Amino acid sequence: MAGSSFKAILRYIGTTLIAEGILMLLCLVPALHFADGTWVAVAASGGFTLALGLLLVLTFNGYKTVSDRRMSYLLVTLVWVVLALFGTLPLLATGATLRFGDAFFESMSGLTSTGATIFASVEVLPASVLLWRSMMQWFGGFGIVLLVVALSPSLGINKYSLYTAEVSGADNTGKTSTSTVVMVRRMLAVYILLTLLFVTALLASGMQLWDAANLTFTNISSGGFSIYDDSLASLTHTQQFLLAGAMLLSGVNFSLLYLFFSFKWRRIGHKLDQFGFYMVIYLLAAAFVAVALHFKMGERWADAARLAAVQCASVITTTGSLVADTSQWWVPATYLFVMLSLCGAMAGSTSGGLKIMRVLILMRNVRSVLRDRLHPNSVEPVRLNGKPVSAQIITNVMVVFFVFVFTIIMGVLALMLFQTGATEAIGATVGCITGYGPGLGTSGGYGCYAAFTAGAKWVCSLLMLLGRLECLTVLVLLVPSFWRR
Repeated sequence: MAGSSFKAILRYIGTTLIAEGILMLLCLVPALHFADGTWVAVAASGGFTLALGLLLVLTFNGYKTVSDRRMSYLLVTLVWVVLALFGTLPLLATGATLRFGDAFFESMSGLTSTGATIFASVEVLPASVLLWRSMMQWFGGFGIVLLVVALSPSLGINKYSLYTAEVSGADNTGKTSTSTVVMVRRMLAVYILLTLLFVTALLASGMQLWDAANLTFTNISSGGFSIYDDSLASLTHTQQFLLAGAMLLSGVNFSLLYLFFSFKWRRIGHKLDQFGFYMVIYLLAAAFVAVALHFKMGERWADAARLAAVQCASVITTTGSLVADTSQWWVPATYLFVMLSLCGAMAGSTSGGLKIMRVLILMRNVRSVLRDRLHPNSVEPVRLNGKPVSAQIITNVMVVFFVFVFTIIMGVLALMLFQTGATEAIGATVGCITGYGPGLGTSGGYGCYAAFTAGAKWVCSLLMLLGRLECLTVLVLLVPSFWRR
């Protein structure tokens, strides 16, 4: 591994630390406005992070080229780990938690937009900490690395390999003439536009700016952190539907959203396979849950439809916001949520999970194999958006699926070794690796991860990282040949 490449990586990490430090300093606004007594701690945390970032950038400013593609995977993993480490500073300095393991869990959950929390009550937290939790999710929701790729066109590292290392779920079934940097900038523009639109919409619904900003940050990023202990339950019905709309839109491929907002609707027509499957699964799940709530829980049809629509939007996009204590709902409905979160929303969105694109390709590949068994002489390729999917992509999808399932199995076993019950282990593993957040048992519904042992929390933190980087990006670092010249 060339020393110059590693120095370029340090410069790159410095750039992201600058962005993180600036976001920390923005938390001074609520600290001073609400006079919560944390402004010194927030200023020290943000100032230290910003200063170190500037030091790294200035020290290694002459190192701008990384010639080895392997460095893309190392860089992406290091960025998430380093930013999670520094994300603990406001939590520890303000006294929100005094345990480093808990602070790292919360920070990793925020930056990976997972939404799992160690806080039994968030309403007692200082305003600055609440905003920091929200901003971590907004910053991490669309991808920290994508932000840097968009803002740093002078970096010498291969930007496409950097992009795919961070978002291996992107819809790459077709080639595009648009450069990666231009594409990422457009997607970031859509992300910011959606944020502004939903903050404005929530303000128009009668919500205060503080609430509107925090809830938009965490729901547009598919994060799920809330400033209320009951998540979304205390909001008006209109506000709940608005946030459900934010969740569903954030689960749509951002390239499609760009085409929609730029009025290039003709180019959308032949790219709707993922979107159609996404909406069908969502509507079927919402209908099932609504029927269950009406007949099993005694809810009125109107309330059942509302609760099902909002909660299923949260689950399929792996947001993790709650419109009620779902741990008290009919058991088959809660296990449906587990399956729905495993599926996830569209590739190229803020959602976690396996992604709709992969599920669709897997299903169509199964259908193709069954047809081959019945009609051996027929040729029926797997298609997506009307175009044949290459054998390489099908193989890649199957590998990701296998690694995803294997990681879940190992995660469950690891949590059980750290004194976690079977139900809690399954729920926590799925909740962390998919980015949904809430699990089963004590971590389900309005529960939290505070009762987990220290070792179990570290396992969950690793699962969040693996899930956000879709496993392969991290696991490739464990291959011995990765470290050879």
